[in-house]
Amino acid sequence: MKRRSFLKKIPVAMSIPFTIGGIPMKIMANNPLSRLAMQGDSDRVLIILQLHGGNDGLNSLIPIDQYDLYYSRRSNIAIPKQNSLRRAITLDSTLPLASQIGLHPDMQAMKGMYDTGRVTFVQGVSYKNNNGSHFRGRDIWFMGGGFDDYFPSGWVGRYLKEEFADLGNYPDDFPNTEMPDPLGIEMGNDVSLIFHQQGNIPTSISLNDPAGFAQLVEELEGFQDKDIDPRGRPPVIVENSPYWKELNWILSLEQKSDEYAQRLYQVFLDGGNASVTYPEVYPFNAPTGSLRNPLSNQLKLVARLLAGGCKTKVFMVKIGGFDTHAQQVESFDPTMGSHAALMYHISSAMKAFQDDLKVRGLEDRVLTVTTSEFGRRIHSNGSYGTDHGTGGPIFLFGKGVQPGVVGNVPDMTKNNVEMQFDYRQVYANILKDWMLVDKDKITNDIFFGNFIDGEVEDAPGTFYQPMPLASEIITGTKTFVESRFYLGACYPNPVVNKAAIRFRVNAVSTVVMELFDSSGRHVRILNNQQYEPGEHVLEIDLSDLTPGLYIYRMNAGMFTDSKNLY
Repeated sequence: MKRRSFLKKIPVAMSIPFTIGGIPMKIMANNPLSRLAMQGDSDRVLIILQLHGGNDGLNSLIPIDQYDLYYSRRSNIAIPKQNSLRRAITLDSTLPLASQIGLHPDMQAMKGMYDTGRVTFVQGVSYKNNNGSHFRGRDIWFMGGGFDDYFPSGWVGRYLKEEFADLGNYPDDFPNTEMPDPLGIEMGNDVSLIFHQQGNIPTSISLNDPAGFAQLVEELEGFQDKDIDPRGRPPVIVENSPYWKELNWILSLEQKSDEYAQRLYQVFLDGGNASVTYPEVYPFNAPTGSLRNPLSNQLKLVARLLAGGCKTKVFMVKIGGFDTHAQQVESFDPTMGSHAALMYHISSAMKAFQDDLKVRGLEDRVLTVTTSEFGRRIHSNGSYGTDHGTGGPIFLFGKGVQPGVVGNVPDMTKNNVEMQFDYRQVYANILKDWMLVDKDKITNDIFFGNFIDGEVEDAPGTFYQPMPLASEIITGTKTFVESRFYLGACYPNPVVNKAAIRFRVNAVSTVVMELFDSSGRHVRILNNQQYEPGEHVLEIDLSDLTPGLYIYRMNAGMFTDSKNLY
């Protein structure tokens, strides 16, 4: 009897409950994403953030140039563009008009991350003939196939089987000194198809806290030193039979659980508590079930494990509630409600996570990418909600992203958000540029398509052309920031009584302009007022100053710069 067939008859062997720090988790020792990341010397980590239910991308990324059409198609849920205290946040006035978007007003933290070069948005991501089904759509995204494919494995499981056989087989060869930790960890109560490998079943364990899990495993009868093994080993007479081998394999899972439990508990302790405060609740109006932030504890745990030395390469965290057929917004205020709370939860939790990684010295190693089975329809329904659609945006977070907006805003005259990029193109580029996977492996063993090095061709199998999403080498985001926020030289300089100072802000900002003398003594405040995104000119009268060297300094939120004048 084959091991897989045997396990089908013993379901309990396939899933042993397990959580850490109160968070349900799944340990995938044969997680394909993780194996693939181990092929080089890279210590980079990939976080997959699942938006369960199908996110409404149009109320996340509001089309600026087509706003009137947007409003006409969904007037009962549309986010205001102006004349409101809670209005769409202009993301980036330097982008081409066709790409300009506004963020939901509760995505302020995400706007801040974007302005520091930590966020990328990809518009119109889907797959051909998207059928709008939760279960089928999720399977397609996770298996890495098309609408008519039915693969039994995740999209990187195939690569793992072909390329990393030398790492050994699970559970026989793991954990080991080279990889003492689970190669992949999934938060939640089920193992997603993306982590499956044909002919190999991931293992899952569950508990309430690391100490409790370690104690629970230690108390299992099978780990007690007894003359007769109470785990139920078969008599010696059937030794080396298929039954003997299969039962020994199942019992070995207990030992694996013990080794992983002890190791994860230790790195959890070594990681220490976060010095960054993670958000807990949504501060405005929303249904009771939407108030608490479900991402904070998951992301906090990931940061702590990594800080403690955990070598796990891929984590999956989850947030649900996106199937918003009704009451997506409050009837009295379209900027509030369940979807608003979700946008706040993602933005604020990811901001705290990035800050936590930075404090712990981990920011260069971690990239987060979202996944959601489909988007929502362009038009709203009569229940203040949206129905199943097709395309939608993907968000990427981290110091290693190529910040910006990829693609154009959707065509508001259509019923559905049209596909601009196949989802496999997005993930192929992340694997290549972030996880440093060989291009041929991606093409031949993962997605069975062509990774185009030049222009997109109008032919099947060409949706894997290069995209500017992540950085092979992290060089910083100074150029990105300075092209959106800057302080110009004053004119004329030397100053003759009056001068003009040119500056740009990329967000609604309170700009404080101050003047200092050459010794650093504060002379005066030249300006203190709020400005809309764009370029501005400040005219100043300096006729009363004695001649000499002065420094004028601009502060606009996270941006500060200074220059000389005479």
